[in-house]
Amino acid sequence: MTNLNTPVSVTLPDQSVRQFPGPVTVMQIAESIGPGLAKNTLAGEADGQLCDTCDLITRDAQVRIITPKDPEGQAIIRHSCAHLLGQAVKQLYPAAKMVIGPVIEHGFYYDISAERPFTPADLDAIEQRMHTLIATNYPVKKTVVPREEAIRVFSAREESYKVQLIEDMPDVPAMALYHHQEYIDMCRGPHVPNTRFLKHFKLTKLSGAYWRGNSDNEQLQRIYGTAWEDKKALRAYLTMMEEAEKRDHRRLGKALDLFHFSDAAPGAVFWHPKGWTLFQQLLGYMRHQQHNEGYEEVNTPDLMDRNLWEQSGHWQNYRDHMYTNTTPDGRTMALKPMSCPGSVLMYDHGLKSYRDLPIRMAEFGKVHRYEPSGALHGLLRVRHFTQDDAHIYCTLSQVQEECIRVIELVLAIYRDFGFNDVHIKLSTRPDNRIGDDATWDTLESALVTSLLSLSLPYQLNEGEGAFYGPKLEFTLRDSIGRDWQCGTLQVDMNLPKRFGLSYIDEQGEQQTPVMLHRALFGSLERFTGILIEHYAGKLPAWLAPVQVAVLPISDKSNKYAEQIYQTFRQAGLRTAFDAGREKIGHKIRQHTLSKVPFMVVIGAQESETNRISLRLLNGESMTGLTPEEATAYLKHNAPPPNESPRQKC
Repeated sequence: MTNLNTPVSVTLPDQSVRQFPGPVTVMQIAESIGPGLAKNTLAGEADGQLCDTCDLITRDAQVRIITPKDPEGQAIIRHSCAHLLGQAVKQLYPAAKMVIGPVIEHGFYYDISAERPFTPADLDAIEQRMHTLIATNYPVKKTVVPREEAIRVFSAREESYKVQLIEDMPDVPAMALYHHQEYIDMCRGPHVPNTRFLKHFKLTKLSGAYWRGNSDNEQLQRIYGTAWEDKKALRAYLTMMEEAEKRDHRRLGKALDLFHFSDAAPGAVFWHPKGWTLFQQLLGYMRHQQHNEGYEEVNTPDLMDRNLWEQSGHWQNYRDHMYTNTTPDGRTMALKPMSCPGSVLMYDHGLKSYRDLPIRMAEFGKVHRYEPSGALHGLLRVRHFTQDDAHIYCTLSQVQEECIRVIELVLAIYRDFGFNDVHIKLSTRPDNRIGDDATWDTLESALVTSLLSLSLPYQLNEGEGAFYGPKLEFTLRDSIGRDWQCGTLQVDMNLPKRFGLSYIDEQGEQQTPVMLHRALFGSLERFTGILIEHYAGKLPAWLAPVQVAVLPISDKSNKYAEQIYQTFRQAGLRTAFDAGREKIGHKIRQHTLSKVPFMVVIGAQESETNRISLRLLNGESMTGLTPEEATAYLKHNAPPPNESPRQKC
């Protein structure tokens, strides 16, 4: 029981100390600092734990006040908006049953079981009701009740999904209930103390979802929304989303004739000639980079025996995402969801010495992973894709140097593609893992030391590592401010032990190598989609499927235009020849819409003078060029970045 007469000492972030005669709420602490802070207080943090403004601090603690400007504040606003959404839905559609409403990146959603599908008009009505509720500035109240009481509350309200959720948490003795006037929801919290903090939101879209993510369960409806700390931040986000819609790689992929998808092969890409050309530029670029870094390229089978996947641990940890089949002779075979076990078998073929290490083994592996149909999203989420996978086998003493080389390589590669803002996350040991703690200590330390040696900041993601080792994740920020997680580097001593890999050391003894897993693009399909959106389809000349289009004004110019076309092709430029009967204005417009970086317009004057005009995608023109001058200009402005040496970090 809390002793109301026990003094409490609160240490604030500036290390100032405030004394209180007894237990004190977060809001009371904020009020003691000043009315301005109290007005903006959303929640608190006591000894590293987030808490509501009404929660009592009963002992000496380090306390931080959370406001809307804090990252935690944004999440609290979004979670409270999800509860407010629930209140509005229940007022407008009383028969609806609320399921779950978590926070996601940039917003929130709520899954709902309703009698009929929601429409865009319903979405507008729900949003308007939310604004009406916010305008009343009502307080959000919190109560903590025993688990049995929570079940009674939601049973009485006929919220069967909430009851199921509680019943699935038998070890939780008490639960926090948050009251939005007549509406009640449960959550760990914290939540805003008043709806006045929730003004800057927008409901964004509707979609379907399955209860517990299982397609065998009931189909639910999902309402998405976004919420921010002020009007400016909301407006900036909505503007970014409008720009993202214009850049959608699926729309641009169709407009630029790059690829398509078919129900005949869900989650797999049909690459058109231009799209495949782009894909091959990426593959060739990475192949060149890896060759320069001492990688040897290999290829391993797509289909391998279940026993291999059991030995690697993938069967136990990844079975639901694998495509399998039992052959007539009774063997269970699986399409590879990743290339690691095949690489292990490649290393294990033949005796290795310490003199052979490090071995850098690269593979452009075709992998297959089952993704629910609702999760598929153009090139960004597919079932069949190509990884620029590589595995490095080295001694323990070589690990740090190899990690540094990979980190330097990945950052240099991203710079080549125009990504200069890269964030690194370190994901440490998950609960579901293989290997002992001493091994994990060694592996995590290797990654941390490598980052520190390069003076690179990183974010710690505790418990998010792969089941066989910790990893670094590289997240790119694109031209409109969106983040994309792409490359990974994982350090692994567990798979080599499971497969009995070895090398002979200087003393003639067998030792187990360390295995580094790394993918820099990640998925080439996904990276292609990211590039299309990053550049809004206007790819750099070295990447563009067609670098220059030769456009004769009339049939009389075709002969000379054909000569120019062949000159460019022989110079290694990817060139299109448009001999169609359309007027030149139409041709220019079509190739401009196709984002061709350069166009050469050839008419009677060019044919007579043996000169050409070069038109740039931005509308600028260069006239009176000789074919040699034009070729030199195009070659100078369309070189792959890998023709120059890589810069160190």
